[in-house]
Amino acid sequence: MAPDDEFSVATARAAAARGALRQWVADFLASPGSDNAPLAATLTERVTQWVGPVRVPIDRIQRLAGPPGDPVLCAVDDDDWDHRVTDMAARITAGGWQPAPVVVTFQDGDLALEDGNHRIESLRQAGHTATWAVVGFESDADRAAFEATSPAPAEG
Repeated sequence: MAPDDEFSVATARAAAARGALRQWVADFLASPGSDNAPLAATLTERVTQWVGPVRVPIDRIQRLAGPPGDPVLCAVDDDDWDHRVTDMAARITAGGWQPAPVVVTFQDGDLALEDGNHRIESLRQAGHTATWAVVGFESDADRAAFEATSPAPAEG
């Protein structure tokens, strides 16, 4: 199975239906392309509940890194976004590709982007205002607060 097929909105939705979204996140983060097994271990230990995939407005996500001028905690030079983001944006614009859901956690009322900076930037450059996300929570209260202000996981 190709990485785009293995980690997609459809496979995340299927994992959620079987109660295995936490494992999907761990496998996705440890896979080639993400190559972030340490983050997978940290998140799946700290975050006990996951929902998704859900559509989330890009401007609601607090990015940890990104190009200057965007709402990020740490600006990254444009050179760091280079051809990878441009290529992804072109694939999105052409209409034949949908990136894997981004991984976010709900913290103090905000959505913190844990994985997906390049995907978010490519979607933004392609003119999109929302993205698919899997959302993690450390407590029942955080999950309830998110669900009170967000749509239920969507089909399609």
